[in-house]
Amino acid sequence: MGQEDEILQKHSVVITGHQTSFTLENIFWEKLKTISKTEGKSLKALITEIDKHRRTNLSSAIRVYILKKTEN
Repeated sequence: MGQEDEILQKHSVVITGHQTSFTLENIFWEKLKTISKTEGKSLKALITEIDKHRRTNLSSAIRVYILKKTEN
């Protein structure tokens, strides 16, 4: 794991007409992009789906979603 993987980046997206932002480490952002490509969804669509089902803040919900998707 490289040092760049741990760097936090803020991202913004419009969900159901409202702009929101979340912060993810680069490694999670890259995994999220990979999942969206694999599932044939845009990042916005995937983040909107995660947002609909979350019970915590969006950043945490995205991390948990990624972990569950990448479990063996």
